[in-house]
Amino acid sequence: MTTEENIWKLLEEVPDPEIPVISIVDLGVVRSVTVSNDEVVVEITSTYSGCPATDVFIADIKSKLRENKFEKVEVKMKFSPAWTTDWLTENARVKLREYGIAPPEDEPDKSVLFAKQVVVPCPRCSSKNTKLISQFGSTACKSLYQCNDCHEPFDYFKCLK
Repeated sequence: MTTEENIWKLLEEVPDPEIPVISIVDLGVVRSVTVSNDEVVVEITSTYSGCPATDVFIADIKSKLRENKFEKVEVKMKFSPAWTTDWLTENARVKLREYGIAPPEDEPDKSVLFAKQVVVPCPRCSSKNTKLISQFGSTACKSLYQCNDCHEPFDYFKCLK
């Protein structure tokens, strides 16, 4: 029998196309799964409106479910509430760090004048002696930092709230 729990387990096997060490479930883009008769409906929220991975999310979800004998699959976009890095699971944060990407940190309110810049620990050596190199890293959702202690560059997954 098909259950929502079975579908969630399958979706945990679908990697984020830009960061393959985390699943789309760990990323928090899968919002809901509904099974009715022999049809599966998966609702997703993209990380941001222009995310180039959105079409890949949809194709990979359909592919994963169809290869597991679910023929009637619909993927719906859910735009509200907007995705936030708060939706990343703790597992995703650990895997990001292990992969060399600093997970989101609590950032100061950028609307406040003279707000302190966020301290981003190096995912390789854990040093907090790091500096921002560029607001844009390997993808639009990441910034490029460098550790002043181990001298390694690394991506920081920007905090989106």
